[in-house]
Amino acid sequence: MEVIVQVPSALANRETNLCLGIDPFWSPLAMVTTQDIVLRNYFRERIVLGIHNLPLKGAVLLAPTHRARWDGLMLTMAAGRRVTDRDCRFMVTRTEMNGLQGWFLERLGCFPVDQVRPSLTSLRFAIDLMIEGQQLVVFPEGRINRTEKPIRLKQGLARLAQLAEVKGVDVQVVPVGLGYSNMTPKPFSKAAICFAEPMKVEGFGRKAAISFNTALAASMHSAEQAALMAVGRKNKAT
Repeated sequence: MEVIVQVPSALANRETNLCLGIDPFWSPLAMVTTQDIVLRNYFRERIVLGIHNLPLKGAVLLAPTHRARWDGLMLTMAAGRRVTDRDCRFMVTRTEMNGLQGWFLERLGCFPVDQVRPSLTSLRFAIDLMIEGQQLVVFPEGRINRTEKPIRLKQGLARLAQLAEVKGVDVQVVPVGLGYSNMTPKPFSKAAICFAEPMKVEGFGRKAAISFNTALAASMHSAEQAALMAVGRKNKAT
């Protein structure tokens, strides 16, 4: 199986400065390895909820909770090429692009961003992806949260959605909740992912971003609760 991705030249130029794009060899190999072998053998059950809320066309910004290293694999299983006929383009931290992990991520379409001082190249590339109607994944919490504390979002995703809207992009932000039957996922346990109803960012500036984040956090929490219930757990955070 070969994946051929045609990218406009302007987008390709920025992509070259950040990552190697979707590799036609490693991408399908990673798909088979992670979805058909790793996930299927590690989790005895993988549950997908709210799939009808996942847009199949247009710019999509997936906003998932971040509870484990498995989150990225669950997202590509539930919203990747086999389901939506397009790839999940992950915006990741610079540290995640280091070492062997970074070598693979760079070839699977992931690209880095400095969380403290995001470069114009990273931001423009993310916006270009949405202009081209692609599917972008940003973890709005900024890091893995293995506690049951309430969701706290950084403003990066909201600001990115605002910038895209200014460029005339109709961005659909999809809150996503992930849940595992154990706080630290164990072999032969259950995993679930829930897609909530898409949201639209309204307005521009800090106040609008804060207001959007409040609504987004609430929707992410509800989606996470649904995922946790599906695997037999309940998050105490509200």
